[in-house]
Amino acid sequence: MVSNISKKVYILGMTSSGRAFRPSDWAERLAGVMSQFRPGGAPTGRHLAYSPWCVPSSVDNVRCVVVHEDLRAHNVMAWDFVMGFAEDNELQVHLGAPPHKAHPPQTKP
Repeated sequence: MVSNISKKVYILGMTSSGRAFRPSDWAERLAGVMSQFRPGGAPTGRHLAYSPWCVPSSVDNVRCVVVHEDLRAHNVMAWDFVMGFAEDNELQVHLGAPPHKAHPPQTKP
């Protein structure tokens, strides 16, 4: 049996070089764009609610987006968009479980 945790991908707001990703509300913006991709389709006439497949969160005070692999089964283009966003911005991606410690941001000398 596969655990629910193993179906999650954590995209951290930290670049591969350890710098904080900006703007600071990037996770909410990305999850907002992805809010229409949800079980049963996008709701009509309701306030914005995040999709259970793409939720903003934080790990060790680093903003992140938790993406569930069910998004890929529902809409592979939406999945590719989110993963492409992470790759294009060189964000740290962790499969399965949240990282024990996010790499701290580098300070400018």
